[in-house]
Amino acid sequence: MKKLFMSILIMTIFTIPTFAATWIAADRVAPVSKQIVEKNNLPANLTFKVVNGATDNSSTSTTNIVQISSTDLTYAGNDNEVAAVIATELGQIINGKSTKDKLRNAAKAALAEKLSADNVLNTAANSEFIKKKSNLNDLKEADMTGVDLMINAGYNPLAMVVVITKMPGSNIEIALGKPANSERAMNVFDYLTYNYADKVKVGYGCQEYRNFLEYANPIVEDRTKSKRALNKFNKSQEKIKKERAKNLRQYKASGGLSTWDATYTILNEMTNNTNKK
Repeated sequence: MKKLFMSILIMTIFTIPTFAATWIAADRVAPVSKQIVEKNNLPANLTFKVVNGATDNSSTSTTNIVQISSTDLTYAGNDNEVAAVIATELGQIINGKSTKDKLRNAAKAALAEKLSADNVLNTAANSEFIKKKSNLNDLKEADMTGVDLMINAGYNPLAMVVVITKMPGSNIEIALGKPANSERAMNVFDYLTYNYADKVKVGYGCQEYRNFLEYANPIVEDRTKSKRALNKFNKSQEKIKKERAKNLRQYKASGGLSTWDATYTILNEMTNNTNKK
C-alpha cells in the first residue's frame, strides 16, 4: 500500500508541471480566434498572427490579417483571457480605430497649415494629453465591442477586466490604491453591469478580480443610491450599446469594413473628384 501511495505521489509531482507547461497563450490564439469569428459571423477569411511589440492592423480590411501582440498575451492565463486580448484587437478594427487616426492626423495637418506652430489650438490638438485621451477612448470602445464578441463566443467577459488590470498602470493609480488601468477596467464593468448583469453574477475566480471588486463595488453602490446618477448612467449605457451594435452590423454587412472605413472612402472619392475638376 505504501509503495502504491509513493507511486501515485511521484506520478502527480511529475505530471502536473508537465500539464501546466503545455498551456501557452500564443498557441491558443488560433482556436480561440476561430471560436470568436465563427460564433459572431465575422468574415471567415480573417487570419490571426502573433507579433512582437505593438500591433498594426491598419491594413486588415485588405490583408484580412489580424495582428495580436505577444506582449498583451503575457497577461493572459487561460482561454477566457486570450479571448479578451483577441476581442479588444477585433474591437479596434470593427470600430475603425486606424481610420479614425488617419482622419485625426488629416485634421491636425489642416489645422497646422492655417495656424502658427505656437497657436493655442494647434498646440492643444498635437498635445500628448489629447493623444493619450484619444487612445484611451478608442481602447474603451474596443473593450466594449470585445465584450459583445466574447459573450457571443461563450467566453467569460469578466476576463476582460482581469487582463486590463494585469497590464501596467500609472504611478498615480498605485499612489491612490486603485487597480491598474482603473478607468478602462471600470468602463468594461459598467458596460457589463448594465447590459449583461447575469454575466457579472457568475463572477470570476482570481485574486485580480477580487481586488478590482473592492474598488468597483462602492462606485456601483453610490450610483445605485442616487436616482439622478442612475438615470444618467442608464441613458449613457443605452446609447453606447446601440453604437456598438451599429458598428458590428456595419462591419459584418460590408464584409470587413468599419463605419469609419466607409466614411473615409467616401471622403477620399469626394476629394479626388473635386481635384479632377
